Amino acid sequence: MSRRTAALMTAVALALTSCSANDGGDPATSPSAGATPSARQPSTSSTAPKTTTSEAPVPVGAAPDHAFPVRVRKLHLSRGKNRPLPTTIWYPATGDGPYPVVVFSHGLTGRPEDYASLLTRWARAGFVVAGAAYPHTSRGVADFTVLDLLNQPADASYVLTEVLALNRKRGDPLENRLDEKHVAAAGHSGGGITTLGMLSGTRDKRLTAALVLAGRQLLPAPFTGPQIPVLFVHGKLDRTVQYADGLAAFNAVPWRKALLTLPRGGHVTTSGPDFVRVATTTTDFLRWSLYGDASARKRLAATDNLRDNL
Repeated sequence: MSRRTAALMTAVALALTSCSANDGGDPATSPSAGATPSARQPSTSSTAPKTTTSEAPVPVGAAPDHAFPVRVRKLHLSRGKNRPLPTTIWYPATGDGPYPVVVFSHGLTGRPEDYASLLTRWARAGFVVAGAAYPHTSRGVADFTVLDLLNQPADASYVLTEVLALNRKRGDPLENRLDEKHVAAAGHSGGGITTLGMLSGTRDKRLTAALVLAGRQLLPAPFTGPQIPVLFVHGKLDRTVQYADGLAAFNAVPWRKALLTLPRGGHVTTSGPDFVRVATTTTDFLRWSLYGDASARKRLAATDNLRDNL
């Protein structure tokens, strides 16, 4: 790694760690999924502009029309002896599925449970959500190292592999309940950097959608692999990851994309006054991009302060 790259990583670390502790939502305040019935209608993917690289199609279908009760479980994963990845999974307790999968990455000094309100909301809407505590950037680790962000895209891909394997594990609660063809990556702050990494140099081609909350593109890297829809969410008053940096990351994505701007939002958008709006918009994005729900797409199109290039 060059000195310039290391210096950039360190500068970003100082900014991110200043506000990243307890980045997520309050587990005690989980609103209902707010799902509404929708009929099967043609996907809007047919209106996307043609490009020179392959484009992962948005499915045609309907998301579940009711909210599910949610169960939580823990997996003791490890990508090698020195990379423990304890993973929490939020998933619908009832119904057969199959349910699309979302792999979530926390911010610096955060943990997956900090985001329980948002991740529970997604699970209630019919998604299986898995979030690992990263070995060198989560809260409470003895050897916190911001440079380890570079390794986290591979960690997230490993977690995704292990979770998807449960679909074929006899007797597992998630056996035959996972939709392996419709998978999203999502992350907040440093986790947003991790998510963008999964779309770039360490591209995970299984991803069919992505969601970046208060994130930025840390290192210049071309986006590779099949084109997928990406939703950005960023507060205009974010002093940890500047809005201009989030906008630059949005502009760099050459695929179908949208940016939800929170005019009075700061860095922590997964709790507080913006929570309901963020939860509603991100859930609709997942319902559209992973289920092909046309009603969710219409709601996205009508969302205030959404720059919509989907």
